[in-house]
Amino acid sequence: MPELFDKHGGFRRLHSFTLATIVQLETLRFCRRFLTFDHRETETKFYDPKGRQYDQMTQAARSGRQNIIEGSERSSTSKDTEMKLTDVARASLSELRGDYEVFILDRGQLPWSVHSPEAKAINAISLDAAPFKDDMVNESAKHALEQRKKYAHWLDADDAVVVANAMLMIIGRALNMLKSQIEAQGKAFEETGGFNERLMAKRLEAREQQKTVDAPECPQCRKPMRQRKSTNGDFWGCSAYPECKGTRPV
Repeated sequence: MPELFDKHGGFRRLHSFTLATIVQLETLRFCRRFLTFDHRETETKFYDPKGRQYDQMTQAARSGRQNIIEGSERSSTSKDTEMKLTDVARASLSELRGDYEVFILDRGQLPWSVHSPEAKAINAISLDAAPFKDDMVNESAKHALEQRKKYAHWLDADDAVVVANAMLMIIGRALNMLKSQIEAQGKAFEETGGFNERLMAKRLEAREQQKTVDAPECPQCRKPMRQRKSTNGDFWGCSAYPECKGTRPV
């Protein structure tokens, strides 16, 4: 029988979490760099750090990362909740991707084609496994910053459209990873059930064991017997039934 509690946590080892961390950090940076207005400038930037665009982009980026964390932590008692929160993370990052897409379109340009050299270069980047030892928070943050360096050529560009396109590619990759996670979580739920199902199974198992505490041995196979009912009254029946049909009177 599966263990009552699933393992929980472990989100810091996920590539999706590493990318979500990069996405949140770079969205904050993007908004500070490109969604501000200097009165000496005449460009189409604007100063509205508490306005809708700034707020929604940073909140969507935060939601993407935080729901990965919460879903992972809830996995021990609710696969259903884990899947829902992972899906919320995916929805939040999808919303953020839409903001970057419109940012590019608003400047009269198109998002990079997946066949473009830039997109191919970003998609070819492989992430390193997280090398954790005994300081998960510190090492996780260090790991994310190290992986961020692989995208620095585009993320540090002066052209806002280049940065926005790079973010589109990174977010798209994170979304694919989260989709795979949800599918894996669903498969695990099918195989082992959720917490409530396993709790009920454990309770039934405990009840069955209790029934055999003071039970006699089966006269045929020597296994413990269980008290059963029939139209003729109670009797002892072998716990191995139907393989063994041994009985005793109560």
